[in-house]
Amino acid sequence: MKEIISHIWQIAKKDLIEFSRDRIRLVTFVIMPIFMMVLTGFIFPSQTTLKNVPIGIARLDNDQTSEQLIKALKDLSMKDSQPAFNIKTYQSEDEVKEGIKKQEISGGLIVPEDFSTKLAANGQAQIIIIEDQANPQISAITTQVLEQVVNTFSQQIGTQKVGYLLQKEKVVPSGEAAEKTALAFLKPITTKLLGLIEGETNYFEFVAPGIMAMVVMTAVMTGLAGSVSREKEQGTLDGILISPISRLAIILGKATSQSIRGLAQGVIVLILAILLFGVKIYGSLLLVFLLLILGIFSFVGLGILVSASAAEQETATQILFMFQFPMLFLSGVFFPIQQMPKIMQQISHLVPLTYAIEALRKVMILGAGLTDIRTELIILFSFGLITLAIAMPLFRRMITR
Repeated sequence: MKEIISHIWQIAKKDLIEFSRDRIRLVTFVIMPIFMMVLTGFIFPSQTTLKNVPIGIARLDNDQTSEQLIKALKDLSMKDSQPAFNIKTYQSEDEVKEGIKKQEISGGLIVPEDFSTKLAANGQAQIIIIEDQANPQISAITTQVLEQVVNTFSQQIGTQKVGYLLQKEKVVPSGEAAEKTALAFLKPITTKLLGLIEGETNYFEFVAPGIMAMVVMTAVMTGLAGSVSREKEQGTLDGILISPISRLAIILGKATSQSIRGLAQGVIVLILAILLFGVKIYGSLLLVFLLLILGIFSFVGLGILVSASAAEQETATQILFMFQFPMLFLSGVFFPIQQMPKIMQQISHLVPLTYAIEALRKVMILGAGLTDIRTELIILFSFGLITLAIAMPLFRRMITR
């Protein structure tokens, strides 16, 4: 047993030394996770990234009430005190629509001519919000914030009106008490939002575990298949095979070297997520590393299968792409699986990456413990055992041909 472990380490050490001597591969090894994290972190929008979004406003009613609404929009700012909107003034609804067509603005708000008249007559006035359908993600965030501002402003006006009537009818004695009573009439039920953890989460806390698992999976599968197929092409695999090292030690040694590389890239992603995007780990850091290692184990079998079936490095790359590309979308790396069609959700649960990502999110975001991710651990371990049981005989058959 000691001799086998020694042989495994010798093969792993050889692969790692060869890898470290190739400067280009070493540079891309470090740059790839950095590129993915930075690119993903700054491309995907969230409500906290709503800064200086250009919107058009056509104020067809010059009443003081509409002026207060526009001021509320101008004063709206996000966490870092940056204004949410960069407001551009237009003279008509058609001009606002034309501004969206030219992509000068990312949405519009129209104050109709009868706005103040309807409010004065105790009627229900209407504000028109125009969406930028060419950019659905930013449009959804912009529209949501505009609706929130209008609804809050509307509630304030309603509270003042009902409070005035209550005070006039002498239901309550003072203006302050009248407004409190009016607010209870207009909004009799309130909500209180509680999370499992303290503080606010951001979108990147959802994405980071997915990128970590994906980077590890890609590193292990691509590296393992590429390493074996490259040595077959160069003829160096024959030299290893005639050495006094068992076939099992050869493949496990290569798997070990790729696992170390995959784990290193996972650590790079984790450090970048914490330093650049403020991602917090609410669970056990040791459990995160355990999941990364188990995720590596579940993908090793697939990497060996590709190694055994591909005679050339180009073929191995094509087979890997066929596996990895669907996994990228099916496993919920960037978007929740719950948003997928039912049939795609069922398919996603056949992908091991899905369980690695779900478990990492539970630990990192929700502070889950070992018992909370027991199902994912069992599935990942079982998948690794099954694929290894299938892959090892195929690999032995391949190298003896």
